[in-house]
Amino acid sequence: MFAKAGLTLLSSFLVAGGCHGTNAPPQSAPQPHSAPTASAPLTPTAEPLPPVAPVSREGRIEDERNTIDVFHRVAPSTVFVTQKQVVVDWLQGKAMEVPSGAGTGFLWDDKGHVVTNYHVVRDARVLTVTLQDQKVYPAKLVGSEPRKDIAVLKIDAPRDALRPITLPPAADKLEVGQKVIAIGNPFGLDHTLTTGVVSALGRSMEGVGGVSIRDMIQTDAAINPGNSGGPLLDSRGHLIGMNTMIFSKSGAWAGIGFAVPVETIRRIVPELVSKGRVDQVGFGIRIDPMQRLERRFRIAGVVVLEVLPGTPAEKSGIRGITQSEEGVTLGDVIVKVADARVKSYDDLYNALDGKKPGQKVRVRIVRGTDELELVLELTLVQ
Repeated sequence: MFAKAGLTLLSSFLVAGGCHGTNAPPQSAPQPHSAPTASAPLTPTAEPLPPVAPVSREGRIEDERNTIDVFHRVAPSTVFVTQKQVVVDWLQGKAMEVPSGAGTGFLWDDKGHVVTNYHVVRDARVLTVTLQDQKVYPAKLVGSEPRKDIAVLKIDAPRDALRPITLPPAADKLEVGQKVIAIGNPFGLDHTLTTGVVSALGRSMEGVGGVSIRDMIQTDAAINPGNSGGPLLDSRGHLIGMNTMIFSKSGAWAGIGFAVPVETIRRIVPELVSKGRVDQVGFGIRIDPMQRLERRFRIAGVVVLEVLPGTPAEKSGIRGITQSEEGVTLGDVIVKVADARVKSYDDLYNALDGKKPGQKVRVRIVRGTDELELVLELTLVQ
């Protein structure tokens, strides 16, 4: 899902000019010339360059000192996540664990919880986490939310070896142009630091969970394979996002990377730690996330296939597809939730994302040729 866009513009300018005068100065009388004499050939001599004094830590510019300080503070919170698979050597009759994938993560708390991308650990049978001191610990998957590309692992390590990442105050707001720092393990090169800026905010990118991840941070800090799951930091060393994907055709860095914002991480991770899953709310209807019916008949919205008994949808009178002797009657089509237009399952999921059971939302549906607006209470769905 990577695409690459690169364009290099080189320009060179040559400015030439001449000037001449119309008034020549008066000429003096010719002077006698002396006979030419031989002279020693000129030998070019180069003046030695003055020695460059080493720059002390105090002499570094403020931005350099800041980057160095952030790295020293946060590197111990950044870990190397390795996925392994079991390979059987039939000739020797032995089973071996060999690396099959790698990524980055960061320590969430002093209990050994590690946050990384879901796609880093997807389908993994054996996982290990390497801390900055190069000690390796077996890791188990606590829970994941593929739709946000977030997973939580757990390691059993001494508490004094765990340095949790620092979260920013909830009121902090990012701005385009703000300095960012990424720490990760690109191509297995552990604890590599890159810097850049916030290039844009509010980006929406297709994720691995079948829906788009919205409000992503776009950055030009270099992100390469192996960086996935690593922290994106501000100049105070606070976590502002998790590096997740790049925009590239070749898979190599092209100057455009995306990170899941800390607001999403702050909301999702505690649920995964406590329950191993993220609760989802809905109306009590069954729909087709693949939207085969909608695509076939070019329906702009989400078709209700079935209404589950005892749910807010049933109580409000929402209708699913019905079949009679006369044929099949299309169910209601959801076209708006709250203030968000709904043209697809992706729109419906994101319109409900972050809402809680018991909240009431306005829902606009199309039934035949009529448009109806209902108020539905949200409930937990499986």
